[in-house]
Amino acid sequence: MLDHLTTERRNERTMRLDEMKTLEFLEVMNEEDSKVANCVKKELPQIARAVDMIIEAKKQNGRLIYLGAGTSGRIGLLDAVECPPTFNTDPSEVVGLIAGGENAFIKAVEGAEDSLEFGIEDLKKNQLTNKDVVVGIAASGRTPYVIGGLKYAAQIGAKTISLSCNRGSEIGKIADIAIEVVNGPEVLTGSTRLKAGTSQKLVCNMLSTASMVGVGKVYGNLMVDLQLTNEKLVERGKRIIMDATECTYEVAEEFLEKAKSQPKIAIVMILTNLSYEEATNRLKTAHGFIRQAI
Repeated sequence: MLDHLTTERRNERTMRLDEMKTLEFLEVMNEEDSKVANCVKKELPQIARAVDMIIEAKKQNGRLIYLGAGTSGRIGLLDAVECPPTFNTDPSEVVGLIAGGENAFIKAVEGAEDSLEFGIEDLKKNQLTNKDVVVGIAASGRTPYVIGGLKYAAQIGAKTISLSCNRGSEIGKIADIAIEVVNGPEVLTGSTRLKAGTSQKLVCNMLSTASMVGVGKVYGNLMVDLQLTNEKLVERGKRIIMDATECTYEVAEEFLEKAKSQPKIAIVMILTNLSYEEATNRLKTAHGFIRQAI
């Protein structure tokens, strides 16, 4: 059943992997890894459509929900948990679901991915609505957990995106938008934590980052909504204010305090000479976009 999958084929360049010297193997592996970005590039039109779908959903208070098993599930979960500190989103706005539950992130839960019902149950537990977008991630494109989840999402009217590493994937046939990054055979046959995992990470980075730009979480190329949860990030927040306004360190520090540790509001205060309350209201009217607010 796996013979037709690119992700399961043997890589002709590594047939004698166990005989290679360390450097020789690493050179081949590095060359194979270098192909991944170009494989992702071929799917940019589909990725762009997916980003636009997510942006529209977020404007309606919809959520971005990643759904996957094994490495695929871990990559989705990793992207989800990085959104609150980077973009100051609520943890419920971007969700990562993995077959077997959160404990499966650390220790594999064998067999969990083989259940259509588990994917449905996890989405039900998270109260999936027709405003949400579900991104089903499976390197093979045929994981039952993901198939079940995507079918359920479609049934209730949620938007669906598939992310796989095989052309004509099963999950691609279900989803509204199919992203299929074909990286070729892995250096270690069938080990999709390698090139497949790398490409999935790149795509998830694009989906979350570009959609956050699209809802006003970024000014220029500055992450103006980041959470200042430690000393390093407080200093980064000041630097962001300085870069955005061309002010001094002292001014950035002063206005960050006035803005209650919110760099975005501090930037608007400095650029418009508004008070905290006025800057907050101006941003609200501008739907969070600094450029429109100023």
